[in-house]
Amino acid sequence: MFVTRFAPSPTGYLHRGHAFSALSAHEAARAAGGRFILRIEDIDTTRSRPEFEAAIHEDLAWLGLAWDVPVRRQSEHLDDYQASLAALAASGLIYRCFRTRKEIAEDIGRAPHGAMDAWRGAPLPADDEAERLAAGEPYAWRLSLDAAEAALGDRALNFREEGHGPSGEHGLITADPTLGGDVVLARKDVGMAYHLAVVVDDALQGVTHVIRGQDLFGATHVQRLLQALLNLPTPVYRHHRLLTGADGKRFAKRDKAETLRDLRARGVTPGDLRREMGFD
Repeated sequence: MFVTRFAPSPTGYLHRGHAFSALSAHEAARAAGGRFILRIEDIDTTRSRPEFEAAIHEDLAWLGLAWDVPVRRQSEHLDDYQASLAALAASGLIYRCFRTRKEIAEDIGRAPHGAMDAWRGAPLPADDEAERLAAGEPYAWRLSLDAAEAALGDRALNFREEGHGPSGEHGLITADPTLGGDVVLARKDVGMAYHLAVVVDDALQGVTHVIRGQDLFGATHVQRLLQALLNLPTPVYRHHRLLTGADGKRFAKRDKAETLRDLRARGVTPGDLRREMGFD
């Protein structure tokens, strides 16, 4: 069965861009006679708010969408992500990194090929690591690309793209996990990172098609690597265009884009919005 999902983070109110993504997934599921899942990605406990989560349900209902219940909330399933992290640790695929973001940025800036190079690190010697742990120093769990490449050998990683990436990528895509460097999979301040949680959730919920914006196309490469390392299935991906405002910039929470609540307040109807986005 065709199964897709809309997975917002309750860190702000939904805007047009969210609505377009939710409608794209919902309409695809309906056309295929499949299932549409709502997932609340609230592992960032420093920014998630109950009022934003409640507003997500309200806004999607206003749009006329229906979804499977119960709704999976990531904060209620941390044991699933911990188990996957432990499996990666047992295979020697992750390491504790005590470097700060600033230190890593400085390292990248000193690299011979400039700041676009993805950063790679390595585990500390056991004695040094034990000393830092005893001192209570913060650290992040990072995926070791060196270890991952050794584990995979010459195995090629591919994924099927039914939509289009930012540069027109379509069809069978060869994943390049090196683009992200040694990505963070967990850290003390926000717990589990997006990449790990999302591949675990998609597998557990039987998601067959991931429909999302082109801004997340790059994330597919490292997510495909994690699927291989954890022996998880790989969904079909369908990345869609990003909506932009009059200034040509895509709608974003950080830019205080007009929210769906704002649209309702000034009399915009769901039908108006659907027509504006090309769904009717």
